[in-house]
Amino acid sequence: MAVSNLAGDWVEEREFGPELVERLRFDDDEEARAPKAPPQTASPNGDRQTFERFLAGNVQRQRQEGFSAVEVKITRGDLTPEQFRGLATIMRDYSGGNARSTVQQNLVLRWVRDESVYDVWQKLSELGLGDPGAREITDVVSCPGTDSCKLGITSSMGLNRAVKERVDAMQLEDELTRKIHIKMSGCPNGCSQHHIANIGFYGASLKVGDRQIPAYIAHIGGNYEGGEVIYGTRLKSRLPAKRVPEAVERWVRLYEAERAEGEEFNTFADRAGAPRFEAEVKDLTLPAEFSLETMQQFIDWQRATPYKVERGEGECAI
Repeated sequence: MAVSNLAGDWVEEREFGPELVERLRFDDDEEARAPKAPPQTASPNGDRQTFERFLAGNVQRQRQEGFSAVEVKITRGDLTPEQFRGLATIMRDYSGGNARSTVQQNLVLRWVRDESVYDVWQKLSELGLGDPGAREITDVVSCPGTDSCKLGITSSMGLNRAVKERVDAMQLEDELTRKIHIKMSGCPNGCSQHHIANIGFYGASLKVGDRQIPAYIAHIGGNYEGGEVIYGTRLKSRLPAKRVPEAVERWVRLYEAERAEGEEFNTFADRAGAPRFEAEVKDLTLPAEFSLETMQQFIDWQRATPYKVERGEGECAI
């Protein structure tokens, strides 16, 4: 017989009144643990360009005077043990021992003294975590996909890597373009919230004869910022997984080439319409016949064997 882990007196409570709240609440005075002003701090010497980009994209002043919140951009949400230990040291020394995780798979260090931000950036850079651009186009978000979730249809983590490499290679400097958010999920359940990204994808498959190709269905024009949540328009475009990075580049270049002055991506997407985005990648949606030349399209990102849909009980079903 299974024993519930939820057993206890609190299970009998049905009214969440003041007494229950008082008994269960946890008060944590973060400000009391905020670090004291350091005796000395470092400052940029020479070219400040990279640090200034970090300040603009990853640092936000807190309401409490003299403190800032620093967002650490973590590629694909992956950290090594060495990076975890290094972050723990930074947290103890500069943010009162705390960090907060975000749905963008980043970490936020609050209560960092303004005069210590440069020191924190240097320490993060030594760990390989000092990249600017948190929540920008290069900060691609994905769920685990077939790496660990049995509900996953495609390797969304692998696609994340491929899309980020393509976007990095594009060397995008335009401020409006950098604001684009890209997300992908390894199945329609949407754990990476692809449906509210400016450019989002969810895992699917294509059948060619008796073989299968990993694929993605795109959403365009979603939003989760500014208090307004908008589901992106689902395109009638089923893209083979290996062609998705090319589709992303085409859509970004389309936006840059045809937008009005100061027009943000979602406004352009609404004006241009879904058919315009579908037409831009129509040739990419055509499945290839299996051959030695096209074999890689029948193998998912970061995989070595032919693709096949296999599903079971996944992380989001537990």
